[in-house]
Amino acid sequence: MDPISTARYGLMAATRRFEASAEQIAGMRSMDGQGRDDQGAADVDVAGEIVNMVQAKHAFSANLSVIRFAQDMWDSLLQLQTR
Repeated sequence: MDPISTARYGLMAATRRFEASAEQIAGMRSMDGQGRDDQGAADVDVAGEIVNMVQAKHAFSANLSVIRFAQDMWDSLLQLQTR
């Protein structure tokens, strides 16, 4: 199992999750008092979408840490071989 490939997939998934929530928030329309726009669409759960964005940010950061750690391990192995 290649940790860098796995973490790269995690980075892409976190990016897609963040972008999907951002699009939901950006696509909001002005709502009437009953949580519907003039075409009857349901209101966006802004708090839920922000939570999704924060979770995606943390997932991205965690996967990036895995890549850095794997790279450090690879560099250490190469240094041992050159001695």
